[in-house]
Amino acid sequence: MGADGSGAGGAHHLRGGARLNAQEKLEALDQVVAALAHPARRQILLTLHFRGGVATAGEIAARFEHKWPTTTRHLRVLEDARLLRQEKRGRSRVYTLDKGRLALVSEWLAWFDT
Repeated sequence: MGADGSGAGGAHHLRGGARLNAQEKLEALDQVVAALAHPARRQILLTLHFRGGVATAGEIAARFEHKWPTTTRHLRVLEDARLLRQEKRGRSRVYTLDKGRLALVSEWLAWFDT
């Protein structure tokens, strides 16, 4: 990231269409990296990715042996990092992957390319 928080293409639109300043971008990156730190959360993201970016809470939970409260905590961390969005459809919660938010990690890693 440049001194102004923008990469080669300028500041990203990663918060509801608004541009992130340098401080906001670094805070968002920290949140995303912290969310990615746990293997179960990375597996949830992969599960969603390979299901076309959308899955119900039940479909996600079925992939894990841990109890439901653990799964919901992981989903909440991913939502707080804005890597997932959820909507209620009838009795189900449907989660959608936000790949744009992952761009923060790609952008940061690009600084190390030579």
